[in-house]
Amino acid sequence: MKPTSRLGVFILVAPAVLLYSFAVLLPFIGTIVLSFMRWDGFDSPTFAGIANYTRAFADAIFRSTFIHVGIYIVATLFLEVLLGLLLAGFTSSLKHSSFYRIALFIPVMLPMVVIAVLWRAIFNSDYGILNAILSSFGLASWQHIWLGDTKTALLSICFVSGWVFSGFYMAIFTAALNRLPSDVIESARLDGSGEMNIFTKIKVPMIRQVTSIAILICITGGLQGFDLFYVLTDGGPYHTTEVPTTFMVKSVFRDGEFGYGSALAIIVSLIGLSMALIFNIWQKRTRVDVEY
Repeated sequence: MKPTSRLGVFILVAPAVLLYSFAVLLPFIGTIVLSFMRWDGFDSPTFAGIANYTRAFADAIFRSTFIHVGIYIVATLFLEVLLGLLLAGFTSSLKHSSFYRIALFIPVMLPMVVIAVLWRAIFNSDYGILNAILSSFGLASWQHIWLGDTKTALLSICFVSGWVFSGFYMAIFTAALNRLPSDVIESARLDGSGEMNIFTKIKVPMIRQVTSIAILICITGGLQGFDLFYVLTDGGPYHTTEVPTTFMVKSVFRDGEFGYGSALAIIVSLIGLSMALIFNIWQKRTRVDVEY
């Protein structure tokens, strides 16, 4: 059915545009304006120029949050994307693969706050299951204050994130693997290739584009991570698990610095957009290299 006039097209698109403008564009513009103000949420805002931005770049804690989230992203690339790819290849070779896929995907369907509370109890140094299991196996020396030690707090959060989202990436890779042409795989088997060689040298290269999308989702999603950090450690101990989102929320809702928090939000948003743009450019260039 073709539209008879341009007015009809605008009428059909208008509800989506209005909803997007109200939910995304207006808040984003308001955040940009507020980032140049000083406002505690009660008194009248005053113009501050770029003071909030200069303060953000000079803030040592805020700068350290990007180091923490960088470590988190690198760790989750292995614990989520790579593990999800391996799980997809492993479950595809099983007879009752649907059961294992559903079991591994269940954590993704649970609310993140519930998962964080659950793992906070597991990691608890006094009554946590993890230390109890170590003690029962005679490994009492391995018992630890997992979320209270600066050396293990961030790694514990990375582990929980991998436990949750590896099933999500497994589902993505499983769908991609199921779409591969069966004649290519059967030809490789007839040539005497083992299942491991087929997976690493045929299947994985053929789903390269899906892998790139999964990596991009992991990177941008890691930069936006908030729930696990806030519930498990609240940025502690001593800001060693502080990430940009938790620091931003504390600046706004705990310290009442709405202008400074808005500046932090703009900086994080620009960094996320820049990472996505750079990754997109790199992906296009590598795709051209492969074609030629």
